[in-house]
Amino acid sequence: MSMKGVDEAFRGAGAKTGLEVWGMENNGRLVPMPKSSHGKFFSGSAYIILSTAVLKSGLTRHDIHYWLGKDANEVDASMASDKAIELDAALGSRAVQYREVQGFETEKFLSYFKPCIIPLEGVFSSELQGLGGKSYRVSLLSCTGDHVVHVREVPLSRSSLNHSDVFILDTQSKIFLFSGRNSSMQERAKALEVVQYIKENQHGGRCEVATLEDGMLVGNSDSGEFWSLFGGYAPITGDRPGTDQMETNMSSTKLFWINKGKLFPMDAPSLNRGMLSSDKCYMLNCDAEIFVWMGRMTLVSERKTSISAIEEIVHSQGRSTSTRTTFLTEGSENVKFKSYFSCWPETLTTNLYEEGRGKVAAIFKHQGYDVKELPDNSSQPFIDCCGDLKVWRVSCHGVSLVPAGEQGKLYSGDCYIVQYTYTGNERDNHLFYAWLGKNSILEDRVDAISFLSSTVDSAKGCSAMAQIFEGKEPVLFFAIFKSLIIFKGGMSPAYKKSITQRGLTDETYDKDSTALFRVQGTGPDNMQAIQVDQVSTSLNSSYCYILQDGSFIFAWTGSLSLPSDHDLLNRMLDEINPLKQPMLVREGSEPDIFWSALGGKAEYPREKDIKDYTEDPHLFTCVFTEGDYKGKEIFNFTQDDLTTEDVLVLDCHDEIYVWIGLHSNVTSKEQALNLGKKFLQADILQEGLSIDAAVYVIAEGNEPPFFTRFFHWDDSKAYMHGNSYERKLAILKGSSQNVEAPDRGFRKAFKRYSSEHTPDGSGRKLSISDGLYVRDGSSDSSLVMEEPSFNSRKVEEIILEDCEDNDTDDVLEKLPYELLKVPSSMPITGIDVTRREAYLSAQEFQEKFGMSKKAFYQLPKWRQNKLKSALSLF
Repeated sequence: MSMKGVDEAFRGAGAKTGLEVWGMENNGRLVPMPKSSHGKFFSGSAYIILSTAVLKSGLTRHDIHYWLGKDANEVDASMASDKAIELDAALGSRAVQYREVQGFETEKFLSYFKPCIIPLEGVFSSELQGLGGKSYRVSLLSCTGDHVVHVREVPLSRSSLNHSDVFILDTQSKIFLFSGRNSSMQERAKALEVVQYIKENQHGGRCEVATLEDGMLVGNSDSGEFWSLFGGYAPITGDRPGTDQMETNMSSTKLFWINKGKLFPMDAPSLNRGMLSSDKCYMLNCDAEIFVWMGRMTLVSERKTSISAIEEIVHSQGRSTSTRTTFLTEGSENVKFKSYFSCWPETLTTNLYEEGRGKVAAIFKHQGYDVKELPDNSSQPFIDCCGDLKVWRVSCHGVSLVPAGEQGKLYSGDCYIVQYTYTGNERDNHLFYAWLGKNSILEDRVDAISFLSSTVDSAKGCSAMAQIFEGKEPVLFFAIFKSLIIFKGGMSPAYKKSITQRGLTDETYDKDSTALFRVQGTGPDNMQAIQVDQVSTSLNSSYCYILQDGSFIFAWTGSLSLPSDHDLLNRMLDEINPLKQPMLVREGSEPDIFWSALGGKAEYPREKDIKDYTEDPHLFTCVFTEGDYKGKEIFNFTQDDLTTEDVLVLDCHDEIYVWIGLHSNVTSKEQALNLGKKFLQADILQEGLSIDAAVYVIAEGNEPPFFTRFFHWDDSKAYMHGNSYERKLAILKGSSQNVEAPDRGFRKAFKRYSSEHTPDGSGRKLSISDGLYVRDGSSDSSLVMEEPSFNSRKVEEIILEDCEDNDTDDVLEKLPYELLKVPSSMPITGIDVTRREAYLSAQEFQEKFGMSKKAFYQLPKWRQNKLKSALSLF
């Protein structure tokens, strides 16, 4: 770091990973904020925020944000932008800078301060010892957002409420959560996190919490208390107010050169990288967003002048406060900025990780240690690889089981279904693959995906599946095989017919023919031999090869191969042809017969084949409208971002994971695979994703260790029932006995229905335990809400126990089908929504399903789900 012309408060900044925050006092002095004060901002001040992360490539990434409170003055705003420029220069001019305005912060910024930021009124001072207020100020907060939440204080007026958002009314003794009828479950769940935050940080954990819904009757005590604070109840007439945020129109995107505070348009039919000069600054105007690009040769003073000019121009043009401004120094351009240019040259990222591993090995060798090879953490399988393996070959619109002794031999012209069963968390887990050979035909590939989906649906236990292409196999696939040989050609009749029709030579492997194999792997439990074209250009100095030619067999070792590679070579020789004595050939000492078998000597790669580093994972929402991907990235993601209503994609570059929430609208594994393919085609981050990258499909509740490793995983969260709002409410209720549960429309719907349909005309008292309505023997027509117990047994266990003797259950209160189905004219919630069928009477269950409950719960899970789906109970 160069501290010349840089504020002393920034000394040492960016040296450690994590977040650093500086508050700006009235005199312009920057004050470092302790970690306990991160996210506590005053609306009359400005702040500098630095996020530092070390990527898996070994490079350090810096993101600088300067936050402006809604009451901050122009002097503070100008000084904050100047300080951000200074900090960037001190860090080597590699950071991306963001201008954040209170109420319109970027999602990336908000992700640093989960669950939310709620700015305080006033001005920051390092000597401030508290707000000093004697009375608690009642406030109304609007909450929007499903993965990060924007919290804005709105006037305490009925007109501030609408049907689309979630609101928090914070009073001294009670916090009210009001959910608009059109708000999503994800938004309600995030708002509950804000309620918890307010309760703990502003009430010391001592206050009541009440949850209400749009349309709840005033007769409810909490509802009456809520509306009294607005002067009484009145219908809400408004919807969510329109925002100033606009979709960027590519045709209206304009580039300007900034010179001495003035803008000069750069007229061109389309934008390209060559229009940007390293000794100039530019503004890219994208309507709702502005980018300022600063050449690497520009001075810090020039950058400050350019940014000040942009701030003044935006202000003079009356641009919306929601207009976002991002500042980029040459070389730090983000994906969104580059997307506006028709041609942006790719830059190679130095693999500092591999270089670092090599340097560490060299140091140990210099000190006298015998270092053969440093372990590579990226090759860990993360599951037990000593389980049971089964392989089926796709053939003639069917599948045939490959004998155990041959299942480690695959053909490039065929497709296979692989089932691997292993033990984890004291249960059987299944991992299914559809392996598609690079020369396989479309007909077999379609059949393979179809068989894969049906096999996964019929499997008992925890299951995950993936579609993989030859040449793009993930490490885990190789690990479960331990030893694998991939031959040219194929055994499928459809493949044979295809090459005959096209007049191609059948290259199917024959042990007596000439064949060249590249040997690769990480150890004896993970090694492969891949048949390649038997020509000299297939060689590579970083690998070892087996050349089979009639009566001869050569073991060729590249000059850059390692001793561990030589061990794998010897082991694979025993696998391919154990009866012949191999001839060891070192690179550079090959006999003529060797080159003759390869069709003559030719040039081949002789440089060190450096393994690509594992990319940092990115999590995205997965939404497709009219065939186009409209998802967005979730920054600084955690397990809590896996909301049950969503379909999410975890992008790990070489492989992606499509995670399906139980309450999402994706109903089949094939549909999820197609979403994964569209994601690969979209390549949102422009990282060069291969359309053939491995696509895993993971269902909520069945997350395997090789997926959960990307999160700080809590198993207890994975086993909760209900939608995301009900789960968050259960967590909140578990932390306090002062939370009053919402009616959720159950009392009203059930009473109305029971008065019309109960044979004796009298209701029965119900209570809730673990989401189940249970008879308590009373004839009172009221309903009682009790605290849920998450240690209770599953519904089907209770029912099956009660069905042992009389084939009926007398444990659960019976509810009519018309209330339980989805959708329903009188929807009911608060029950265990994953077991709606359990609340049917024995008679109605028999009528709908054509079998008893006992018989139903003895069916495989996939069969149960199929029957429930047909009756709209899934």
